[in-house]
Amino acid sequence: MQGIDIIGIDIGGTFTDFVAYDAETGTIKNWKNLTTPKEPIEGVLQGLAQHDNLAAVSKIRLGTTIATNALLTRRGAKVAYVTTAGFRDIPFIQRGDRRSHYDITWIKTKPLVKREDCFEIPERLSAKGEVVLALDENAVVELAKKIRADKSIEAIAICTLFSYINPVHERRIGEILSQELPDIPVSISYDVLPKWKEYDRASTTIADAYLKPIVSTNFKRMQKQLDELGVGSRVGVIKSNGGESTMRGAAESPVQMTLSGPTGAVVATRAVAQLTGIKNLVTFDMGGTSTDCSTVVDSMEHVTTDFEIEWGLPIQIPMIDIHTIGAGGGSIAWIDKGGMLRMGPQSAGADPGPAAYGRGGKHATVTDANVVLGRINPEYFLGGRMKLDGDAAHQAVKVIADQLGMEVDAAAYAMIQIANNNMLGALRAVLLQRGLDPRDFTVVASGGAGPVHICDMMEISGIPQGMVPNYPGQFSAFGFIMTDARVDRHRTVQQVSTNFEFERVSAAAKELVEGAVAELKEQGHGANIEVYRSVEARYLGQNHELEVIVNGDDFNPESTQALWANFHEQHEARFGFAIPGETIELVNLKVIAVAISEKPLLRKLPEGQGTPATSGARRVRYEDGWLDTPTYNRDTFKQGQVITGPAIIEESASVTILRPNQTLRVDQYGNLIITA
Repeated sequence: MQGIDIIGIDIGGTFTDFVAYDAETGTIKNWKNLTTPKEPIEGVLQGLAQHDNLAAVSKIRLGTTIATNALLTRRGAKVAYVTTAGFRDIPFIQRGDRRSHYDITWIKTKPLVKREDCFEIPERLSAKGEVVLALDENAVVELAKKIRADKSIEAIAICTLFSYINPVHERRIGEILSQELPDIPVSISYDVLPKWKEYDRASTTIADAYLKPIVSTNFKRMQKQLDELGVGSRVGVIKSNGGESTMRGAAESPVQMTLSGPTGAVVATRAVAQLTGIKNLVTFDMGGTSTDCSTVVDSMEHVTTDFEIEWGLPIQIPMIDIHTIGAGGGSIAWIDKGGMLRMGPQSAGADPGPAAYGRGGKHATVTDANVVLGRINPEYFLGGRMKLDGDAAHQAVKVIADQLGMEVDAAAYAMIQIANNNMLGALRAVLLQRGLDPRDFTVVASGGAGPVHICDMMEISGIPQGMVPNYPGQFSAFGFIMTDARVDRHRTVQQVSTNFEFERVSAAAKELVEGAVAELKEQGHGANIEVYRSVEARYLGQNHELEVIVNGDDFNPESTQALWANFHEQHEARFGFAIPGETIELVNLKVIAVAISEKPLLRKLPEGQGTPATSGARRVRYEDGWLDTPTYNRDTFKQGQVITGPAIIEESASVTILRPNQTLRVDQYGNLIITA
């Protein structure tokens, strides 16, 4: 990387993780700080202060949960929703389906806007984008006066009928409202999501407006503090698609930040897949608050637009397909009304944290159970930089044990088993529920708690091979230093194979490409830009689309025939049948522009043989009881060395628990490969 240094930062619910690459020496340094929930930037600044030479750092990439938390806790802005006359109730009507068909107490999810803040403007376009009723600009001016008088509106979302085909009215409404109300940010659906399906487009645009004030305010404050530290101009923000954006670009389109933090582990897993040649991997990213699972198939992550904040509340921007559950090292044990032991989703978080942290936490957590079972050494947590209170952990678990009438270690082991079964559901959601066979995958453990539980998860999931990569406790931050700047652009352009308008579709695709490339150049990425094109298509009459790659820069009779043939082939592979000669409907165009950045060069370990030297031993509780278990220091490992369980492998930010019936091998890059 010719002297270019880079830092990746992941702000998690419990810890803020840091990974720094020094190009001159080719070394990677990693460390953790407790997250400061009330002011996350404080934890970032404290961590950056631990870097030896910030002046030499050319790039800092930051993953943040500001947008995620605002959506989940519903602490965003008060939004005014502006739409075509007669359609103000679309955010409330939503879809015709129900979460539970037979639950008469079920209540539909509330949108992020109140009905009293929804306004109609006289205007109308046809389904072909032709003006049926001209825009009443006076009505827009009067609406601006009403919003100004209200004084509580903080953002505006505009979504008019058929604007994804022709944005002329939507743009003009935005211009007038921006002129009349210069201090209120405006989101228009054509910029946020120019695709069909009114409700999905409205919901996504409302979410963008809902986030703009809070994200903008937080980013301005972060930018100011980072500028004072002298690194502000070098900071990029990770988007939900795993790509990088500037802080200004992220503030202008905050809905793109919905799943910023968890994407790093998937990007890092893709890098590991390309490095090791293991093509099919499933991520198991267990942190302090949540567990995130995703897949990398044929060395590529899966990007989706099918995401919902809550059931029935969609945000259809491109994001890496990640399944998240509320299970982590801080998940709290509790007894339900039936006397059954439960784990989470409540979390002790960073403050006060698990009882073992000695910060005032009283509730027993997964971390406390692991301490009681001897799986975590209280004297070597975070490589010895943070001491744990073993007695406090024991007392917290004892409260649960007494309620269950069990021994403390038996209760602790039960807590671990229940937490593991909760997380098994997340693995099944991204594998079995999507038609993928667990036996074809390697599970990659990351997060501070992932390696602690990976061997248990292999046992109960049927996944034959596991991997603990380098820097597992800061794996998302590691992914941030391995990512590229990326822009996704989608647009609905409905066409059928029997009457295909080649020039119209080619023009629309060209416009998407030019817009995506221009956005990258605005962010300072002028070179090494690669463009990928695809379409979403279906047989005429179907309700769901398949994504098909487009080869070439335009649509012509030859390339389109190849596209249809590819669609038939993929439909056969996905659903087991194809209908040659059937009319195909093209629904959406998709363009991805990626500015390829230089990546850290990972060194191979020196060769070794046999078993590494032990660092000690301790008693550890397994399924069959307590066993004397040797401990190893991962920093001493060499490629080719093998360890047979039971064993404990300790490192600065995590610990791997090898079960008695498992074997661990060190690969050439230092990844730990685990098999039964």
